[in-house]
Amino acid sequence: MKTVLIIAGVLLLLYVSYRTYRFATLDKGLSTEIANGAIILDVRTENEYAMGHIEGAINISLGTIRERYIELDTSKTYITCCSHGLRSVKAEAILKERGFKHIFNGGAWTDLEKIVTGQKNKK
Repeated sequence: MKTVLIIAGVLLLLYVSYRTYRFATLDKGLSTEIANGAIILDVRTENEYAMGHIEGAINISLGTIRERYIELDTSKTYITCCSHGLRSVKAEAILKERGFKHIFNGGAWTDLEKIVTGQKNKK
């Protein structure tokens, strides 16, 4: 039992550390991209998206991005996001492989939403 608690504690510490690091190191240029009209691309499932999302975001799940990327305009700027930032990294790579030049990873949608909201408050 003691071993299980130690492992759980270590995992929790790693997760909290990752989230803190991720938020602190989000690409500082994202606010500029958002101000310049970047489109938020939420790659979570439809059900996850329905539970909460950034206003105006487009939802194309990572599971369908290989087929549905043709719905996007390669000349536009996109910022990918998901629940924790892992799927958004994969989506960013897939889109770059398909010729997208202006694609950025925004990480967790809740963190990115803070940047988007900050931009709206500046206007």
